[in-house]
Amino acid sequence: MAQLELMRSRRFLPLFWTQFLGAFNDNFLKNALVILVTYRSASVLGMPYTEIVALSGGLFILPFFLFSGLAGQLADKYEKVTIIRYVKGAEILIMFLATYGLITERFAFLLGVLFLMGLHSTFFGPVKYSILPQHLKPTEMVAGNALVEAGTFLAILLGTIGGGYLISIEGGAVIVSIALLFMAILGFLISLWIPQAPAVDPELKIEFNPVTPSVRMLGYARQNRAVFSSILGISWFWFFGAVLLSVFPALCKDVLYGTEHVPPLFLSMFSIGIGAGSILCDRLSKKKLELGLVPVGAIGTTIFTALLYWLCASYGPIDEPQTATIFATSPRGLCILIDLFLLSVFGGFYTVPLYTLVQARSAIRLRSRIIAANNIINAFFMVVASVMLIALFRMDLTIPEIILVAAVMNGLAGVGLCWMQPEFYTRLKALVRRT
Repeated sequence: MAQLELMRSRRFLPLFWTQFLGAFNDNFLKNALVILVTYRSASVLGMPYTEIVALSGGLFILPFFLFSGLAGQLADKYEKVTIIRYVKGAEILIMFLATYGLITERFAFLLGVLFLMGLHSTFFGPVKYSILPQHLKPTEMVAGNALVEAGTFLAILLGTIGGGYLISIEGGAVIVSIALLFMAILGFLISLWIPQAPAVDPELKIEFNPVTPSVRMLGYARQNRAVFSSILGISWFWFFGAVLLSVFPALCKDVLYGTEHVPPLFLSMFSIGIGAGSILCDRLSKKKLELGLVPVGAIGTTIFTALLYWLCASYGPIDEPQTATIFATSPRGLCILIDLFLLSVFGGFYTVPLYTLVQARSAIRLRSRIIAANNIINAFFMVVASVMLIALFRMDLTIPEIILVAAVMNGLAGVGLCWMQPEFYTRLKALVRRT
């Protein structure tokens, strides 16, 4: 089995755990800060905690706009593993800063630390994806991307739940600080085992102006229609996922009458489903890039999002809030969780081939810069998702109605993606004929 072989290979395993621990720390720190600020009702710079929570997300994304251009250039100009080790070393220093901020409860300082963690992820992202084609065989690319995607969402899940839980117990700031430092140091040590990946464009002249190289990278991405279409498809999924994940807490509390333990259950089903879909995508692809799974993923996510709307819109009022156990064992609650899991499985079908296509069809000399362009567009779509959510709330749409809007938009996005790149549709027809 390709995944098991990769997980035993030095060409992949150290990189997998290095990126896993980095994603874990990102979300561990971010959610610990959100819970700390929310439940201490802290005010930072005169802002209420609700605005601080929104600001924290923006500060984490901001470096992707400002520094992705530089990150992509560095990843193409220099040996990639050296960059990874510098980035992981910087993460250790950032975690020392986080320890100081957590123990002293300096919330404004912690927001600055969160910006630095976003900066860490900005420089790690292009290297993480562009190094895979240098280490893996073409027949291993889908399996490698599937494992990275599954690992990323599992890290998000564990980091989000772990950070929120540990910060809320007695002595939580110290425990969270120790965990952050341990994960950062472990990630750096594991990165020492990643095999070298030579520079692909050592003569490249670095431009430090954040605007010019970013615009140029977007131009590189647009040179290949299939690559650019895939980047837009990936960015759309981050938009779609951001909308759903943003409404889950309110959905669980105000529509499904769940306690505070129900939203983590939703996040768990979403993350596990993405992981399962990513792994299953590799099995269905049979060691090659199968683009027919992209429209399958778009159709599946649309159907199950629409079904989620119907299940939630028809959820009747109850006498008292439901615990996670009561919700998960009730017939309607179980249906909702299964629906959410299947929605996420199809999300895995959708994203893994798109990431693989971007890596496989980008020019080798430009690959890291094109992946950096992908990160810029991803970040833009996530910001637009936040703005759209605010607009829909102000239009007095209910949470189920917002989910229905997301389902309709997702269906249209799938049609648009196949229109932009007909290869997705032709591969789907070939896949249907084979089965």
